[in-house]
Order: sequence, then structure tokens, then C-alpha cells
Amino acid sequence: MFGLSSSFALSPINWLVIFVCAMLIGMSKTGVPGVSMIVVPALAFIFGGKQSTGILLPILITADIFAVIYYHRHANWKHLLRALPWAFSGLILALWIGNEVNDVQFKRMIAIIVFVSISLMIWKDYGYKKEFTPDRWWFAALLGITGGFATMIGNVAGPIFAIYLLAMHLDKKSYIGTTAWFFFIVNLTKFPLQVLVWKNITLTSLSVDLMVIPAIAIGAWLGIFAVKRIPEITYKWLVVVITVVSAFLIFI
Repeated sequence: MFGLSSSFALSPINWLVIFVCAMLIGMSKTGVPGVSMIVVPALAFIFGGKQSTGILLPILITADIFAVIYYHRHANWKHLLRALPWAFSGLILALWIGNEVNDVQFKRMIAIIVFVSISLMIWKDYGYKKEFTPDRWWFAALLGITGGFATMIGNVAGPIFAIYLLAMHLDKKSYIGTTAWFFFIVNLTKFPLQVLVWKNITLTSLSVDLMVIPAIAIGAWLGIFAVKRIPEITYKWLVVVITVVSAFLIFI
């Protein structure tokens, strides 16, 4: 296990994993949902639970910028503004809990949230019924708080927020644009909290993030153009299998 203080002593394999993770984050933000689920357990395995979120958050924000630039005109602000206050409540809850647990417990929380999110992703694709349209405050509150908690603890709120937006029957561009703005705003909010409270974002960790910006850009380009050629069902199940195995490894 490597701490942030020894980041530059990472092995070539570790650096390769980090670069691939950054590329996958770029892809996930520009149209390939679910792929970032692999990233969370992979980085937690290298850096530890809480420290890995400090490495990952600036990567996510950089990828969010690419997504917002490309899809900024397609956000549905009505649904966005309804969910955001509840998401901030989830952030605060997770901030407090994350400060009270040790790293082993933190990693296990990440693994559990990953398992739940994978289950939601599968349900969204195979069990979700379009007739389910709870356009009520409690639905935004429930998924907003849950999503805020999940994104603060493990950066894995994508499937949770996807359930919320799919229930609103948004078209493809509105869905991607609203998602891009939601996570851009939430991740920017998380940044000072992790710097000041969790103290897991430092100049050392940011130097690692700076080195993988090219990989994020490549991933963002692939997400927009190239990945459409991969058979969707094959790709999706590969993501699910690898993510479940990775989450299991950090849980034990």
C-alpha cells in the first residue's frame, strides 16, 4: 500500500493503472456511463480508502470540465436544482462519517457503496420500468441525499443520479448535460471540504493529478467518438465483472 507521501515511488504498474483510470474517467464523463466504477476500487487498492478519494477528485473535476464544455447547453436546470440541496446534505453526512472511521472501515464503505451502485446500474438497465415517474420532492430528497453521500465517500454516485434522471424521461443530450453540471457543481463543493477537513488533497497528490491530465483528455475524446464502436452489452458486462472483483479485493 502506498501513501501520498510516497507517490513518486509508485511502481510502473501503479502508474499505468493510474493513467488508465484517468482515461476511463474522461470516457465516463463524455458518454460512457459506468466505466468509472472500475476506477474507485483500483485507486483505493493502490492508495488506501480516504487518500484515494483525494487523488480521484481533481481528476473528476478536470473531466467534468470537458463534459460541461461539450454538453453545457443541454442541462435541465429544473431537475438539477431540485436535487442539489439534498445532495449537499448527503455530502455533509458523509464528511462527518468519513472523519470518524479508520481507513479499513472507509475502504469497506467504498466497497459496499460500489456493490450497491452496480446493483442499481443493472436494475436501471434490466428492471427499470418507464412508467415509474415519481415527480415528487421525496424522490429527489432520497436520491439526492444518497447520491451526495455516495459521491463523498467513494465518488460512485453515477448510477444513483442516473435513476433520478431516467425517472424524469430526459432525452439523451439533456441527460448527459444535466449529469455533467450536477457532478461539476458537487465535485467543486467537495474540493475545499476534502482539503480542509479530510486533508487528503495536498500539493503532492495534486502533482500526481497534473501528470494524468493528458490521459483524461484522451479518455474524453474516446468517450465522444471511438467507444461507440464497442458492442454495448459486451462492454457493460466487462465493466460490471471487473468492478465487482475489484470491490471485493478492497473489501477483504
